[in-house]
Amino acid sequence: MSYRVKVFCRNLARKDTIFRALKFAFIVAPVLIFINHYDSIIAFNLSDKFYLKSILTFFVPFSLSAISSALAYTEDELSSR
Repeated sequence: MSYRVKVFCRNLARKDTIFRALKFAFIVAPVLIFINHYDSIIAFNLSDKFYLKSILTFFVPFSLSAISSALAYTEDELSSR
């Protein structure tokens, strides 16, 4: 495994990276869920499929935030090296 990948993985596991990604996911995911499932929510037609999709929806903003933060930390760390 290359040094760059090791630095990225270490930065991905940082507490501040995970905390920032969780905050971002808990803000963005409900908006995405409401946009994508507006009709089901208004009709109160909430199936098991809806709950599964809603849980999975949290992973999109979490992943984007965590990866972008880890990449930023990695670039900063490698450029100051």
